[in-house]
Amino acid sequence: MLIKVDLHVHTSCSLDSLIPVDELIETCNHNGIDCVAVTDHDEIECALKLHEKEPTRIIIGEEIHTADGEIIGLFLKERIPPWLSPMETVDKIKDQGGLVYIPHPFDDWRASVLKKNSLEEILPKIDIIEVYNSRNAFYWSNQKALDFAQKNNITLGVGSDAHSKFEVGQSHLIIESFVSAEDFLSKLANAEFQKHKTPVVFNLVNKVYKMMRSARKKITKHEYDTIKKHDR
Repeated sequence: MLIKVDLHVHTSCSLDSLIPVDELIETCNHNGIDCVAVTDHDEIECALKLHEKEPTRIIIGEEIHTADGEIIGLFLKERIPPWLSPMETVDKIKDQGGLVYIPHPFDDWRASVLKKNSLEEILPKIDIIEVYNSRNAFYWSNQKALDFAQKNNITLGVGSDAHSKFEVGQSHLIIESFVSAEDFLSKLANAEFQKHKTPVVFNLVNKVYKMMRSARKKITKHEYDTIKKHDR
């Protein structure tokens, strides 16, 4: 049976995402997507929660900030801490039986892109290269990723990088249903890709939203610390 899979989706567990975790499945239903990889930044709490409810529809993932840029782990069981070296991060993904997925590797507009020397260093351990990210500002960023993946004979993947309900499924795979990470990877080689670009304005909206949530978290922590101080 063929299913539609979005490999790169963020929920409210990511500071910059507008997708409430409890509304993701409903959003997938509305957008015609059968399965998503929940890849929140340095966090798998929401992915675990959703996977417990809908195990066949949720791939537990994490977009991990390494010391040299972002790497996604797919089919994870445990959270991987941020700021490790890329090689340490990759090894921790592999230790869990997960897949190493490199998101938006040539989007120079993102400060979080994995540095090229680190990309080359972990090259033998990469399972999937994201050759189309719906949020990449320029088409050549995706084209460079495609050229790199084909040159190095790495399996191709696509993802929406959704941070809002509208974006879920903007780019997705049409793939045979799978039962494990290994099964998924073997079938990915024959998957069909559907690719659509997300307007750049969505990136700007999420940056503002992230700043607002970050500021609110700081205010809340300050209020808590102030109360504790007065209670002494």
